[in-house]
Order: sequence, then C-alpha cells, then structure tokens
Amino acid sequence: MEIAYSLSIVLQSLPFIITIIVTLLSFFAARSFIKRSHKTNFSGTVTSSGKKQAREARPSSSCGCTSDSAALLNGGSADPAEEDMVMADVSKVAAGIQSGASMMEQLVPEITTHALSYLDYSSLCRLSMTNSLMRKAANDDNAWKALYHKDFTLEQDSVTPVHGWKAYYAATRAMMNVNTEFFNIIKDMSVSAMSHFWLNADYVKCVHASGVLFSGYDAVMQSWQDAFNWGQGVDFQVRDVRARVLTDMAWVTMKTYVDMDNGAFNMTNIFEFHNGRWYLVHHHSSEMLAGGDIGQQIVH
Repeated sequence: MEIAYSLSIVLQSLPFIITIIVTLLSFFAARSFIKRSHKTNFSGTVTSSGKKQAREARPSSSCGCTSDSAALLNGGSADPAEEDMVMADVSKVAAGIQSGASMMEQLVPEITTHALSYLDYSSLCRLSMTNSLMRKAANDDNAWKALYHKDFTLEQDSVTPVHGWKAYYAATRAMMNVNTEFFNIIKDMSVSAMSHFWLNADYVKCVHASGVLFSGYDAVMQSWQDAFNWGQGVDFQVRDVRARVLTDMAWVTMKTYVDMDNGAFNMTNIFEFHNGRWYLVHHHSSEMLAGGDIGQQIVH
C-alpha cells in the first residue's frame, strides 16, 4: 500500500519521472557496454594479446592523448583501466539496487532538488508523507528555498531564515492568508470583523486613499465605519504581493485595483504577533501614479 501510494505521488510530476527514466537508461547503457567489452574470443572477438598489439600500434593525438573517445563512438572498446573504472561505477549502482536502495538515493542532491522544484506546495507536502526517504528529500531546505522564490519573491535571496526555508515558507503563506482576510472583510463591509482584525492599541494608524491619517484604535475603527456606511463593499483585485515575516512583526506590500481602467493603489499592511495570532497595526493606501509598474502576480 505504501509503495502504491508513493508511485501515485511521483506519477503526478512528469519532470521527476523523466529524471528517473534518464537515470535508468544510463545505467542499462553502461551495463550493456561492459558486457560487449568483456566478450571472450569464443564469440570471435580479439584476444587480449591482440588488444595489446592494437593499443601499441594506435597513434597518439597531438595533445598526447589516445583517440579512445573516437574509438568508442565507432564501436571499439576502451582500455582496461577505463573498463575497470566504468565497471566500478556500475558495480556501485548495482550494489545499491541489490541492497534495496531506490533510484532516488542514486541521484546526486542537486538533481533531486531540481526535480522537486517542479512540485507545488501541496504536492511537496504529500510527498513528504509517503515514506522516510521521500520525507527526507521533501524536507530539503534548498527545495523549499526554490519553492519560496517561485511562489513569492526573489527579493529575499540573501535572507537566512532562523528555522529554515520550509518554516519560512509556511510563515509567509500564513501571512498571505491573513492579508487576504483583510480584503474579504472590506468586501463584506463587516465592522465587527474589522474590529477584531486590528490590535486594540493607541499606536495603531490607518491612512486611507483620501490621504487622511487616523491614529488610535477608536479613530481607526470609526474611519472604517464611515467608509462602510459611505458605499458598497469593494472587491479588490490584489497584485504584486510581497511579504516579509519576522518573529513578531510582518509587513505586506501590494498593488490593488477596484477597476482595472481607473488606476491602482499602493497599499502597505503592517502586522504584529500577539497571543498566538497576527493583528493589523498599520494600513496605508495611496493612489499609484499614472504609468506605475503593474505587477503580474495575482493573489486570490
């Protein structure tokens, strides 16, 4: 059952399968080559003494190396030393297979990381639940760093997360969800939900698109009450979202659109972590200048 489930996960990722197939073909090609080069003279091949004479008569290239590569390409055989090296490499692979090691274990870490980079967040999580080998591969920090840069931003390439890239990915994803909740509250025009979304503190601040600054929890809540009473709920389109998450503080920048033909707004939300959850402590919205850069990433 565990093997069948592992296969079902792997089959969902075509690039990963291609990597495995290429590895298998390389192994069988090497094994076939060794078999051909070690045929006995019972099948009509040259004897060892004949091989020695052929090697002695073989001309040298201008750089002092023999033309072994050309000989191999034309169906010839390699020198005994090269044959031994290839046989040693194949023997290592064969020994690994005989000992129960999977093809994943035969891949170098860079190839494994590259293959896993084609998976999305949910697929990588499911892969980690199949068996111990897949869990180790799916928890590799480089794989999560690549996924973070693919899903979020390349701006934080120099960041070194204290608890690793997997934890940092999860924290950023959670912050994105919290930020999405902010826009859902605006769409629903829920003053009650907005009051629970903000931290009840005298230093919180809010700057709406009008440019008016509201300072303190009561003033901020009144500003949202007035905004909800003034018009209908707004369904923003949110683009170019960028989040930076620290231990107890995070900020999110984005561009928002009410109508794609009427320009956009630059928005910044700053959050603080209290009692196990994130609270909004600062919101700033301003109209983006005409001709401003329009991001391509849409966050739903």
